[in-house]
Amino acid sequence: MAAPAEDIVAFLERDREKDLLRFTTAGSVDDGKSTLIGRLLHDSKSVYEDQLAAVKNSKVNRAGGAIDFSLLTDGLRAEREQGITIDVAYRYFSTAKRKFIIADTPGHEQYTRNMATGASTADLAVVLIDARNGVLPQSRRHAYIAALLGIEHIVVAVNKMDLVGYSRQVFESIREEFGEHLRRLGVSSAHFIPISALNGDNVVTRSGRMPWYSGESLLEHLETVPVARRAASGPLRFPVQYVLRPDSVFRGYAGQVASGCVRPGDTVMALPSGRTTTVRSIPTFDGELPSAAPPMSIALCLEHELDISRGDMLVDPARPPHVSRRLEAKLVWMEERPLKVNRPYLLKHTTQQVTAVVTHLHHRVDVNTLAGEPAQELRMNDIGAVRIETNRPLFFDAYRVNRQTGSFILIDPVTNATAGAGMIEETPRPKEDEARAAFRELEFRVSRLSPAERYARAGHYPATIWLTAREQLAYLLEVRLFERGCRVHVVAEHVETSILPELAQLLDAAGLITIFCASTLNAAERDRAEELVGSRRFLTFAPQSLDANDERAVEQICAELERRGIIPRAAGFAEGEGI
Repeated sequence: MAAPAEDIVAFLERDREKDLLRFTTAGSVDDGKSTLIGRLLHDSKSVYEDQLAAVKNSKVNRAGGAIDFSLLTDGLRAEREQGITIDVAYRYFSTAKRKFIIADTPGHEQYTRNMATGASTADLAVVLIDARNGVLPQSRRHAYIAALLGIEHIVVAVNKMDLVGYSRQVFESIREEFGEHLRRLGVSSAHFIPISALNGDNVVTRSGRMPWYSGESLLEHLETVPVARRAASGPLRFPVQYVLRPDSVFRGYAGQVASGCVRPGDTVMALPSGRTTTVRSIPTFDGELPSAAPPMSIALCLEHELDISRGDMLVDPARPPHVSRRLEAKLVWMEERPLKVNRPYLLKHTTQQVTAVVTHLHHRVDVNTLAGEPAQELRMNDIGAVRIETNRPLFFDAYRVNRQTGSFILIDPVTNATAGAGMIEETPRPKEDEARAAFRELEFRVSRLSPAERYARAGHYPATIWLTAREQLAYLLEVRLFERGCRVHVVAEHVETSILPELAQLLDAAGLITIFCASTLNAAERDRAEELVGSRRFLTFAPQSLDANDERAVEQICAELERRGIIPRAAGFAEGEGI
């Protein structure tokens, strides 16, 4: 016989090895979401005796002497008195097969924003429908939000079957109507279960009151539904949250792995600089880790010292994210003050916060028909398709690919309240993508003017100067070169970075010295630009390679231009080196 301590250790080890299912409840007001969760907790023996006694003795126990299971989750005083859920309540329970985290979300339309918050991390959604009332607009709204948030599995629990005499006809009618709605939403995994949360029918165990239903109980389905963990298999996304610098020797970058797996020796690219390096180690207090995957919070040490700070991102250089100041997204509006086009907001994305403006409201979504309808604004709980532009580029993926890097929130800069939650769609839009492809296919014909003729007229050869930061330095350099008679132009970060290699080639063919100052050019784009322009006339300057003083940094760059023969030496006019 094992000692009690050994029994505890064995139990904890078995519990640790169980996989975890996060699910949320959704539906209209008084459909029985809290009661259902309370029943799950009670029948799975996950409620302490003192908690159960407190519920039985509660002054607001609405069950008339029996247990009001909703009181096990509705913890706020206002919730208990009004009989509705207001805030999101998280509960944990475990069975022999799986661990569960439940988010009990509000059903009232006024608290749709709370429902979206609770569903944002869920793997499965249980949508409750009152058998007496059938499918309501709020039921459709919550199903749409669940699908929008990328929840792959939806269980439709038709509740209060005891109040309709356990009618098969009522259940089948709801299944047909709501099933069509889910198909239009693109939900591929939908499961319908007739239940009575109050009486426990088909909640934990199968009910004998509905012999016409031969499927699983709700808990049986929750224990067996497959849950895909796509984040670990995707490309590396590591948003840097904090730079660890306890002394002059150690430098680490702390954050949470959003997707992918990272190991010592892996090549990573830092955004926005586009510089690459390798991972030296993953240190912890207990020693170095051989690897790290989502959702681990870790620190990474790199082989080279790069200019990396909070808001930057370490990524897989072979599969980088989108880098752009423009987003196409679906937006759930959460603030009483309506969304207005061109009103500035703060946008929080991973560990980065930028200023953002909704430049275009494409349409508002009708949750009943799923059709887009014209709109000038979004009111609280509305869902719309929008275009957003930010003051700095973001590094993102489509939400359907990566929930972490594909989501964001908008913050009211006046009240600091969360105004909206967004899911980034595939970007750019097809027309923009076609335009970009056409631009890339431009043929740059050989000019009838020779480089020597251009040099004789302009006094310099064309060149492409890439500054990975310090916009002020770019404009100071422009002024200095202009004063020396050069034809020079600055291209700042408002240009879409994916076309910059071809743009550099075009401006080089025109004989200009072009200063690019867009910190988001990744390694592949930088190499492409250098290939198109030619390494002789392509100059890259990182912040660490230049003097911290802008005036002296300008002199450094001008000296390199002189050395390469692109511009004449300041002391006098000299012929170039024939580049």
